[in-house]
Amino acid sequence: MAIKRKSSDLKKRMQNALKGGGSKAIEKQKAIGKLTARERIIAILDPKSFHEYDLFVEHAAKDFDMDKKQLPGDGVITGTGTLSGKPVCIYAQDFTVAGGSLGWMHAKKITKIMDHALKLKVPIIGINDSGGARIQEGVNSLAGYGEIFYRNTRASGVVPQLSIILGPCAGGAVYSPALTDFVFVVDKISKMFITGPEVIKTVLGEEISMEDLGGAKVHAEVTGNAHFYSESEEDCFSQIKQLISFIPWNNQKKAMSFPKKNPKSRQYNIETIMPTDPKQPYDVRAIIKAIVDDSEFLEVHERFAANIVVGYARLQGETVAFVANQPMVLAGVLDVDSSDKAGRFIRYCNAFSIPIITLVDLPGYLPGIDQEHAGVIRHGAKILYAYSEATVPKITVILRKAYGGGYIAMCSHHLRADFVFAWPTAEIAVMGPEGAANIIFRKEIVNAENPDEIRKQKIAEYKKKFANPYVAAAYGYIDGVIEPAETRKILLHAIDISANKTEITPFKKHGVPPF
Repeated sequence: MAIKRKSSDLKKRMQNALKGGGSKAIEKQKAIGKLTARERIIAILDPKSFHEYDLFVEHAAKDFDMDKKQLPGDGVITGTGTLSGKPVCIYAQDFTVAGGSLGWMHAKKITKIMDHALKLKVPIIGINDSGGARIQEGVNSLAGYGEIFYRNTRASGVVPQLSIILGPCAGGAVYSPALTDFVFVVDKISKMFITGPEVIKTVLGEEISMEDLGGAKVHAEVTGNAHFYSESEEDCFSQIKQLISFIPWNNQKKAMSFPKKNPKSRQYNIETIMPTDPKQPYDVRAIIKAIVDDSEFLEVHERFAANIVVGYARLQGETVAFVANQPMVLAGVLDVDSSDKAGRFIRYCNAFSIPIITLVDLPGYLPGIDQEHAGVIRHGAKILYAYSEATVPKITVILRKAYGGGYIAMCSHHLRADFVFAWPTAEIAVMGPEGAANIIFRKEIVNAENPDEIRKQKIAEYKKKFANPYVAAAYGYIDGVIEPAETRKILLHAIDISANKTEITPFKKHGVPPF
C-alpha cells in the first residue's frame, strides 16, 4: 500500500510539473503559432526516444516574493534522446513558465545537460525561447549565463552545438547561440538583439520594430548570425534532421555513411551549365549538384553573403564540404562578409575532419572605400588563415577566373591544398586581361595612332599568354587540367587517396587568427 501511495504521489507531482505554466499560458503560446517546449523536443527527436531529467528542480530565489511562486522545472526542459537512432542531449526553454526567464537553477539544468553532452561526446541542441535574465535573481542570473558561455566554448570543436531560436533571445542570452556552431531561425517567431526597441528609443531616440531590429530575416540575410532560415517550426526541425545526417557526432568520429548514388545527370549536366561567354554568370550550385551523390546539397548560410556558397554534400555516400564562389552575385568576389562566412565554415569542417572541396571562379577581392573602411584586410585574412590552418583533405577545382589575391585565398597550392585541378576554361593571372593590358602596355596604347585598336590587340595578347591554366600548370601550381565531365571521378579519387592524410604542425597552444 505504501508503494501505491508513493506512486500516486509521484504521478500527481509529474502531472503538475508537466503542465508547465498552465493551460492559459499554453493557449497563449499556441495562439501566436508556437509549439510548447516539450512538443518541440518531441518533434525534433526520434519518436518516443526522449528521456527527461530534473523535472522536479525548483528555483532558489527568495526575494521579491519569489519564495511564494512555483515555477515547474524552473522554466526549462532538459534530457536526452536520439536523432537518426543516435544519442543527443537537448534542452528547451519553456516560455509558459515565467517567460522562460533564466535563473540560477534554470542555468544549472542547462549546464548539467551540456556537461553530459561533452562527457558522452554527443551533439547538444538548445531551444531558446526566453525573456532573458530573471531580474529577481540578480547576479545569480548573470552567473548562470556565464557558466553556459564557458561550456559553449569548452565544447567548441568537440561536439556539434545547435541553437534554435524559437522566441525572444535578448541581452546576454544571445551570446550562447553566437558561440555555437549552427543557429536556426523561423520567420516571425525568432527575435535576437542585445538591446530591444524600447532601449534604443530611450537612448538614441530611434524607433524600430522587434522584427526589423532582430527578426529571422535580418539575422539570416544581413547580420549572418543565423545559418538556417525557415518559414515554420516544422520546416526548421526538418532542416535540423537534414544537417545532423551530414555532420559527425563528435570530433573523433566520421559522419554517417549512406548508400552511393549518382548525380541526377538529366537535371544537372555539368558540360552545359557554364555559359560559353566568359563574362556571363551561372549558378555554381548547379555545378555542385552535377558532381555530388543524388544531386543533394545542403547549403549553410544560404541568405547571407551570397557571393560565396558553402554547404554539405556526399561523394560515394561520405560527407564532403563545398566552398564555392558564386558568379551570380558580385561576380563571386571575396569581401568582408563572404570571408567571414567561408573562414568560419572551413574551421568547423577542419575541427570535425570533413574534407573540403573548393570551386574557384572569382575576379579577386571586392575593391572600394566601404570595404577598406569595413576592414577587408582583417576580414579577408580570415579565409587565408582558415585554409592554411586546415589539415583535412583539401581539393580545389578552378572553373574559370582565379585572379590576384583571390587565386591564392581560394585554397591554392600555396595554402597547402592537396590537389589543385583546373578546367580548360580556367584563367589564372594577377588580374583580368583588360586591367592588365592597360597597365603593362599603357605607353604603347597612349602613344598609338589608334589607341582602341592597340588596346584590343594587347588584351588579346595577354589573354593568349595568361588567360588559361597552362602557365600555372607549367610551374606545378596546377596538378592537372581536366575535362568538366571528369570532375566527379577525379574528386572521388582525390578524396579516397587523401583519406589517411596526416600533417605535422608546429607545437603551439593555439594560433591567433585575425578575429
